[in-house]
Amino acid sequence: MHAGSCSSQGAVGRPRPSSSVSWMAAETRGCRPWGSLLLGLLGLVSAAAAAWDLTSLRCNFGTFCECDFQPDFQGLECDLAQHLAGQHLAKALVVKALKAFVRDPAPTKPLVLSLHGWTGTGKSYVSSLLAHYLFRGGLRSPYVHHFSPVLHFPHPSHLERYKDLKSWVQGNLTVCGRSLFLFDEMDKLSPGLMEVLRPFLGSSWVVYGTNYRKAIFIFISNTGGEQINQVVLEAWRSRREREDIRLQELEPAVSRAVLDNPHHGFWRSGIMEEHLLDALVPFLPLQRHHVRHCVLNELEQLGLEPREEAVQAVLDSTTFFPEDEQLFSSTGCKTVASRIAFFL
Repeated sequence: MHAGSCSSQGAVGRPRPSSSVSWMAAETRGCRPWGSLLLGLLGLVSAAAAAWDLTSLRCNFGTFCECDFQPDFQGLECDLAQHLAGQHLAKALVVKALKAFVRDPAPTKPLVLSLHGWTGTGKSYVSSLLAHYLFRGGLRSPYVHHFSPVLHFPHPSHLERYKDLKSWVQGNLTVCGRSLFLFDEMDKLSPGLMEVLRPFLGSSWVVYGTNYRKAIFIFISNTGGEQINQVVLEAWRSRREREDIRLQELEPAVSRAVLDNPHHGFWRSGIMEEHLLDALVPFLPLQRHHVRHCVLNELEQLGLEPREEAVQAVLDSTTFFPEDEQLFSSTGCKTVASRIAFFL
């Protein structure tokens, strides 16, 4: 994101996921972090109890306390329009769902979004933008919590201990009901863990004594990417415009890919079966002109002139598929920054 180009909050840099906002971060201010597996969750009860003061009660059971929540939809839409390449469906679905949710003074359930698509298509970037434009502290807000299977749930044999995630989420919602939970790489998460979140995602007023209706849960995975790619490829072969592709063409295949994947975090969790997702958001594979768009954005972010030879060098070093059509970038825009550094 260009400094100050979209944000109404002044000059800002491109939001990036940071370990400082995860539940293991030592500097988390909203509640006590979980810490390492060896230390376990010994501080959880005392931390939640310490947080249960009058302010917490007002935040959770009143309608006037929004904690760090300061949504900037104008900035979000501007940034998505300028920097998210090739994702007409994702832009429309995310913004529509967010606006409807935030403008509802008394939602009956939290907002639950599941982002799906090929690597490098913008899923993590969009989740970073949401944190940036919804919370005053962005990704560093004490009410934004980022989970990675590799960092936080690395050992399948410890699944039962990881299920204390339920208590940890409950503790954070006690501190502030207006919290954002990001779960990355759901296709690498041990099945069985997400079932502990199911009570928090449905239509109910209070769970375990905690009001959670204003929370936002975002799940990210590559599952369904192949199915999305196939639909886009068939549209291209039929000479259909990419922007004519509709959610109805993608949603059934992506849902089936998730339900049939025993390695996905939603496997037999009941989350899909009970229709607890408010939106399944597909990210389409990126073509050459989309990658060019990413290269130009990155060069401008670095304050560099968009030299055509550098742009072309990055494109020439990118692998495209299928073998015959050479249509989609195999890594989307994920490696653009590192490739630019190599060719400058």
